[in-house]
Amino acid sequence: MNKPLIGILMLVLILSTFTVVFAEKGETNGKQKGKNKNFQLGVEVLLDEEKELIEGKNVGLITNPTGVDKDLNSIVDILNEDPDVDLTALYGPEHGVRGSAQAGEYVEYYIDEQTGLPVYSLYGETRKPTPEMLEGIDVLLFDIQDVGTRFYTYIYTMAYAMEAAQENDIPFVVLDRPNPLSGDKVEGPVLEEEYKSFVGNYEIPLRHGMTVGELAQLFNEEFEIGADLTVVEMDKWKRDMYYDDTPLDFVAPSPNMPTTETALVYPGAALIEGTNVSEGRGTTQPFELIGAPFINSTELAAELNSLNLPGVTFRAASFTPSFSKHQGVLSNGVEIHVNHKESYQPVETGLHLVKTIHDMYPEDFAFRAENSAGISFFDNLIGNGWVREAIENGESVEEIKAEWEDELNEFKEIREQYLLYK
Repeated sequence: MNKPLIGILMLVLILSTFTVVFAEKGETNGKQKGKNKNFQLGVEVLLDEEKELIEGKNVGLITNPTGVDKDLNSIVDILNEDPDVDLTALYGPEHGVRGSAQAGEYVEYYIDEQTGLPVYSLYGETRKPTPEMLEGIDVLLFDIQDVGTRFYTYIYTMAYAMEAAQENDIPFVVLDRPNPLSGDKVEGPVLEEEYKSFVGNYEIPLRHGMTVGELAQLFNEEFEIGADLTVVEMDKWKRDMYYDDTPLDFVAPSPNMPTTETALVYPGAALIEGTNVSEGRGTTQPFELIGAPFINSTELAAELNSLNLPGVTFRAASFTPSFSKHQGVLSNGVEIHVNHKESYQPVETGLHLVKTIHDMYPEDFAFRAENSAGISFFDNLIGNGWVREAIENGESVEEIKAEWEDELNEFKEIREQYLLYK
């Protein structure tokens, strides 16, 4: 066989191989992208099957950047461009409709540049829509991604808006979205009534294991809001699904909740906010980085890893926050690496973080100062005053957990009545 012919045959063979490889790769990617291809968010079910809820009506929309469909189209734009719907007003939670405001920053009334619609703030001076804000509204829609943790404020924005809807005889519709932490795990103490605040307004545990639609039903019945409530359910969501198990892209619900990994550690790591230790605000990894100038990172990581907590490893880390606690000051501590999300217990892990730093650095560590009622911000976050006292008295995390089990089990029984996805 002559050399030119051999060369041609070799080239054909190589091209055939590449074709097969790329075809298989394309098929694999197609399968991945097509995973749960029939999965639908509440907003998609609304538009496909239950549009009569909003058709021909003046719609008020409570949303933020997470209010998107599977293709990342904003619900604001979808409804504003729909000839069958009259989108009349927008309402923004903490961080605003466009998500540009930092934590705690008040967003005033303004006109949305893209739609020309009025935007009312539901954070700061007015957390509950006033009758004036609701004038002319026929139905209120709520479409915001929650993160599955009691002290994330969006669920209380929803509850206040439900109260206002009830008082003004306006139907309230929740477009359901996944719980990023899955819907089958419930952890932490149930909030005690005297510790209610905007980071915990109802008696639910830290990790509640419910979707926003399920929470809306629970709030409406158990806490007697009495709104004319409709929950538009998702299609093909299952309780054991974490956010990464869905076909959805993650849109940051707030500036310091950039990834699903952040959401996973948040129920426990955010307890650090109630102390003088940095929770990583002002870094690219808020709540995954924990530290303070007085901490020895190597010693802290070794101590935490010696606890053999399920599903997590701690890496010695140093960082300099660009804002918030210890701004511009080198802080040492740990990075939280979750290596098995199903066994990881964020609330227990967060308590171990607080207790370990408290015990290792008793002269430097401090809980946030108490207010005039003797309540620290840590108490608001954990939902009671006795956990802080137990840590200060040297009780173990196991002893602390045992204290809240009875009330947690009672909540689980109540919760069962409101689960939409069995």
